Amino acid sequence: MSDLFAAAPSETDRARPLADQLRPQTLDDVIGQTHLLGPDGTLRRMIASGRLGSLILWGPPGTGKTTVARLLADQIGYRFEQISAVFSGVADLKKVFEKARFERLSGHKTLLFVDEIHRFNRAQQDGFLPVMEDGTVVLVGATTENPSFELNAALLSRSQVLRFESLGLDDLEKLVTRAEALTGAALPLEPEARQTLLTLADGDGRALLGLVEEVLSSVKPGETLDAATMLTVIQRRAPIYDKAQDGHYNLISALHKTIRGSDPDAALYYFARMLDAGEDPLFLARRLIRMAVEDVGLADPQALPQAVAARDAFQMLGSPEGELALAQVVVYLALAPKSNAVYTAYKGAMSVAKATGSPMPPMVILNAPTKLMKGSGYGDGYIYDHDTPEAFSGQEYFPEKIGRQKFYEPVERGFERDLRKRVEYFERLRASKRAED
Repeated sequence: MSDLFAAAPSETDRARPLADQLRPQTLDDVIGQTHLLGPDGTLRRMIASGRLGSLILWGPPGTGKTTVARLLADQIGYRFEQISAVFSGVADLKKVFEKARFERLSGHKTLLFVDEIHRFNRAQQDGFLPVMEDGTVVLVGATTENPSFELNAALLSRSQVLRFESLGLDDLEKLVTRAEALTGAALPLEPEARQTLLTLADGDGRALLGLVEEVLSSVKPGETLDAATMLTVIQRRAPIYDKAQDGHYNLISALHKTIRGSDPDAALYYFARMLDAGEDPLFLARRLIRMAVEDVGLADPQALPQAVAARDAFQMLGSPEGELALAQVVVYLALAPKSNAVYTAYKGAMSVAKATGSPMPPMVILNAPTKLMKGSGYGDGYIYDHDTPEAFSGQEYFPEKIGRQKFYEPVERGFERDLRKRVEYFERLRASKRAED
């Protein structure tokens, strides 16, 4: 542990936020991100090679992106220049670029750190390309959003994306220990309360230190807080979740795949996380209806009515009672037999329909509402299926141009076992009719 964390804070230091006081002074001081900063980490290899290319640091808040960028510049002897896409515009960028060009003439290289780089529009992002290509700056951008969706392809192609992970509970515990060493006192929390505090940080080191400060400012001399008391004196931190961005899509993907994977416990967990983060329950209801037809299908024909009924129940009951109906259908769908046979059949039929144009259906199944159409052969030879012994005529209904197609293949699960028997029954009758003809 460096002297920074062991030394007693001065009065001036005490006025600074704890996160600022504990900011690492070397890369060895950084907690977490061992896949990047460990002995075989990506950034360690870059530093050892003496070459640093442009980087995009992607990860949740409070995971060390800004700190690592600053320490990288120190490590390789580059000037560190920082701007925020939230507060900067084209004029600010031009000033930074001009300064970097001037410094370059003096032999000084510039690492330009751009916080929230995804906030720049496409044209502004393109403005970085010339100064990256001619070596005016090494760009290090930080973003909490998925670069694949938020950054220009041209910018991404010139950068290496490094993923920063949320801090684990062990990492957060190390951070609290450092805070205790800095303040010279143990955090006045019972073990369960301490664990709860770590959990509330949600992997965000900066948020954790903010919570530590709240506890220290609220506790009475000699008092030790239990978990329940601690939650009353600090404001609960909202989960990291943006209903229009990456967290939203990650969790709905997790919910869908755990239902598809027949894991009701994991499905309930992700369902609860989305609700707890403020997701619209009707959005979840719509997605559950989709899962009922896409992943359960006719293996359990009651899945769709169950999902629709849960949506209707929520609309009638409202929140919070209505969420239980949605939770019920989450469990129902997770435990239902699965089949995507109809989904696959539909995609196959759509593909053939798009590829084959507009061939005329067989004349035999066309209506003949006029004498002219009847005289032209419309409906000629049509057999009314109910007039046959098996209520099945076996006539060919596909256009002659494309011939008979096979789309629907029922699986050997749930109700589709019975449907498979029906399909096979009609296939045998159809073959028999063809043999007779």
